[in-house]
Amino acid sequence: MFLKVQLNWNVVIPAENLDIKGLMLQKAILVRLLDDFSAKKATKDLGYLLCVTTLDKIGEGKVREHSGDVLFPVTFTCLSFKVFRGEVIEGVVHKILKHGVFLRCGPIENLYLSNQKMSDYQYQIAENPCFLNSKTGSRIEKDATLRCIVIGVKYMEAQKEFQAVVGLEGDYLGPV
Repeated sequence: MFLKVQLNWNVVIPAENLDIKGLMLQKAILVRLLDDFSAKKATKDLGYLLCVTTLDKIGEGKVREHSGDVLFPVTFTCLSFKVFRGEVIEGVVHKILKHGVFLRCGPIENLYLSNQKMSDYQYQIAENPCFLNSKTGSRIEKDATLRCIVIGVKYMEAQKEFQAVVGLEGDYLGPV
């Protein structure tokens, strides 16, 4: 779910941001790193990039010939969020359809639970549609929290986001 990762990136500082004082340079590098980091959003290997925890090392800058900008190799540690097949997660229902429900879990907006993967539940047409388990009386409705198992994960490169299919087949899975 959460990963702690050390990454090596190159940070480019425009020539106008360079200053004689080293502290201002370090601040400019950090600000640029955070801007680049927030623009990245997610990667297939690491999942959603959440936050930079430590700035471990700033390497020696190299001046680019044509622009005068300086490229600094930077090593930092960050936290990321990625779901894996077989992992048990908790998500909040945000949309109910006749054929299944959509959940959110952390930064992942598209977790899909098909009605075929919750065989004990039947769709109930009402003012507030829901799935009802007639044996236990438990309900899957909007804003309900569900514990489910990840069946499959797909990374959408163009949107830089993950989609996953989840199920309720297993012990201790269902509404929390």
